Amino acid sequence: MLCSELYKVVVILKLYTWCHYLNLLYLTRHKPHCKKQTECILFLMIFTSSGAGYHSESKAKEYKHACKRACQKAVDRLRAGGLALEAVTAALIELEDSPFTNAGTGSNLNLSGEIECDASIMDGKSLNYGAVGALSGIKNPVLVARRLLSETQKGKLSAGRIPPCFLVGKGAEQWAISHGIPACPTEKMTTKFSLSGYKRNKRKMELAEQVETKRKRQLCEENNSACLDTVGAVVVDREGNVAAAVSSGGLAMKHPGRVGQAAHYGCGCWAENARDVSLYSTAVSTSGSGEHLIRTMLARECSTAMQAENAHQALLEAMQNKFISSPFLAGEDCVLGGVIVLRCCTCGEAQRSEDIQALLVEFLWSHTTESMCVGYMSAQDSKARTHISRLPPGAVAGQSLAIEGGVCRLGTVSD
Repeated sequence: MLCSELYKVVVILKLYTWCHYLNLLYLTRHKPHCKKQTECILFLMIFTSSGAGYHSESKAKEYKHACKRACQKAVDRLRAGGLALEAVTAALIELEDSPFTNAGTGSNLNLSGEIECDASIMDGKSLNYGAVGALSGIKNPVLVARRLLSETQKGKLSAGRIPPCFLVGKGAEQWAISHGIPACPTEKMTTKFSLSGYKRNKRKMELAEQVETKRKRQLCEENNSACLDTVGAVVVDREGNVAAAVSSGGLAMKHPGRVGQAAHYGCGCWAENARDVSLYSTAVSTSGSGEHLIRTMLARECSTAMQAENAHQALLEAMQNKFISSPFLAGEDCVLGGVIVLRCCTCGEAQRSEDIQALLVEFLWSHTTESMCVGYMSAQDSKARTHISRLPPGAVAGQSLAIEGGVCRLGTVSD
């Protein structure tokens, strides 16, 4: 018989580099009553983001609700015995189906008034990856990325051909349909909000072309900075495996065929289980200006940084040195992006005659955009927690950054 006990401590920290201010808030949940059972769930946690950009107060409820639903879908899958890859896919499907996020249904329209989506997914255990770029006509791009990942695990194709892990445009759409993923016309994925945004942006562009002044260009840049809400999720499952995924409709009014960071290897997401040379398992998902994130490969950079002892200090340095002040972005005075990061390691303790196997999970988020909406939940939680992180008053988006996060210690006891 197995007996399960949950130990959980949440540490919320806020670190703003603009004033070097550090505030720690400790929240402790009491150890629940230990119940005998035939099976025991070990380590399950989901961490989602509806993106970095600008989240208006009037729509805060919708953004938080989308994150809550995504967390719940993923945890339901984990509780049913699913692994991290299945759970992160379930979370992304829910986020893509929300009309309030810039992914799947409700995505930004490009210059031609069409929806072209990017998505990728990575499995920390196998290190396999699947991605699609500039994909039209598919309701859930993450499903295509997930299927591409699965197909690569089956080995070579006929005549010794290597299976693709990244497809774009019409080729990606045709591949998806041929593998049983149903098509969905653009008009069914277009919402009133995305259509009105397209018309508004088109008028601004026409005006800017007529009167090419610095202020008109600035208006367009301000509009773009508000539409960077790529969605993502990171998960750790009962076996300690991690997975990450990301999905985006891309920039509003982008050129047809443009592929953002959500599809690029090491830029949109990263997941890697602990190995001989690394103590921690890490999973990362990014959001923001795709070109900035591609040139810095921020997802992989943050994952590498998480091998340092102090997680929040490591993330701070990565965001500052590898992103805001990156030599690859020299000349950029407004660097926009955000990340969600999950880091975990297993540990054991001796307590009386019982052996306790535990997983220490740290989850952090950071952004240089005005705001970022996140949600997180473990399988022992009855509901997800959500939060819209914002830069403090006076901080300049693209030049300042915010970091918040927490830590959970989850474990089981065996008789």
